[in-house]
Amino acid sequence: MKLTFRIPGPLLSFTGGRKVVEAEAASADTVQEALDQLWRLYPGLRDRVLTEQGQVRQHVNVFVGADSIRDTGGLSTPVRDHAEIAIIPAVSGGS
Repeated sequence: MKLTFRIPGPLLSFTGGRKVVEAEAASADTVQEALDQLWRLYPGLRDRVLTEQGQVRQHVNVFVGADSIRDTGGLSTPVRDHAEIAIIPAVSGGS
């Protein structure tokens, strides 16, 4: 199974500057299992994306294709071969 991860600018220092990370997995049926593959390659990313309880941090959004996992089952969201997973920090601010 091939997975593609899109990494945001603030996290590039943890991937050696790689904006796109491709990973091969024997099996990754859920977003959790897919992210486990990413953590194996770049363990420093985990604590920036997940809380100590293993949940996606409130200020981080994870998408499978165009769908936010907050709307599709969280870390249990199914993934398919050649899935593209994007990690996007929430942007806030005011005027």
